[in-house]
Amino acid sequence: MSLFERLKADAAREWASYVDHAFVRGLGDGSLPQAAFRSYLVQDYLFLIQFARAYGLAVYKADRLSDMRAAAATLHAILDVEMDLHVRVCAGWGLEAADLEAAEEGDACVAYTRFVLDAGLRGDLLDLTVALSPCVIGYAEIGGGLAAQGVAPNNPYRPWIEEYAGAAYQDVAASARVTLDRLGADRLTPQRYRELKRLFVTASRLEAAFWQAALDDAAAD
Repeated sequence: MSLFERLKADAAREWASYVDHAFVRGLGDGSLPQAAFRSYLVQDYLFLIQFARAYGLAVYKADRLSDMRAAAATLHAILDVEMDLHVRVCAGWGLEAADLEAAEEGDACVAYTRFVLDAGLRGDLLDLTVALSPCVIGYAEIGGGLAAQGVAPNNPYRPWIEEYAGAAYQDVAASARVTLDRLGADRLTPQRYRELKRLFVTASRLEAAFWQAALDDAAAD
């Protein structure tokens, strides 16, 4: 069993609350309130800014040149590709770049991203990679799972699902799994695994809270 699959199995309840959240189900059948998706898009943009910082930290934490290059490539992809794509997606929902830049981070975004950064600052590259993995690999699982269920042509969230179900993102997730397994093979001990499980459980729980915050914001409007 890969390290990721072992962590996921040992955090089954938290993982299910994330990948099978009401927000995710709403994406799949198109019933998600559009106000919730708009709130999510704004917070996800701010989330990406902090995740870019996390990959910058990964460059510093890496002790192999290959790991430095991999983290730097992801940092570049976030700043120069994914964030530009995000701005274009947001424009389709009536959100301009200025709206994104002016937005304030919600509590769920702050809690999750600072948790990841703290995990990396206190620990090593394996700690940071585990804390990042529910997002990086989880989105591929969510996108692939929703696509496999079938997505109606008129589902407004079809482009989002196709993005994360697509080959390019699935390759990103597969690479993250390989990196996680290699780092685990180098550094894992039974005592260390208990700490990594704690990180994974918390990150999965914070992912679910991120979805819930978007639903709560929409309900409050």
